[in-house]
Amino acid sequence: MDSTSGSCNACGATGTALMKFSLGKDFFGRAYDRLSPSTDERPQWYCEGCSMQKNLQRDFRDIVGEFDKLTAGQGSILSAQEEFRRASLRVREIATILSGAAGHSPFLTTADVTQLIGRMQTVTMQA
Repeated sequence: MDSTSGSCNACGATGTALMKFSLGKDFFGRAYDRLSPSTDERPQWYCEGCSMQKNLQRDFRDIVGEFDKLTAGQGSILSAQEEFRRASLRVREIATILSGAAGHSPFLTTADVTQLIGRMQTVTMQA
């Protein structure tokens, strides 16, 4: 697919450059390959705004996963105080970005992000 043809898979925008991300690092610096040919038969293409929102969603999902491990007593990157602080800051940044976003995010809800902030503050208070 030509990155300037077609439409954004999230918002439907046309006539703009479209992007996809295949290799990179997640919020915690772990390598990922989301679009490897063997696992991704329908790659998603996003406009610039939706690409940014997709990255926020990926960070949020990574933090939620590690936070769930932490609260379940499993091994988690968030057991390190600095990583927990960094993740808490990132979740607050995501909330700020979502509150200023024109329209809404096609990937995240402000309610989900706010709920995670509250959950993380509860754990912080208990520590």
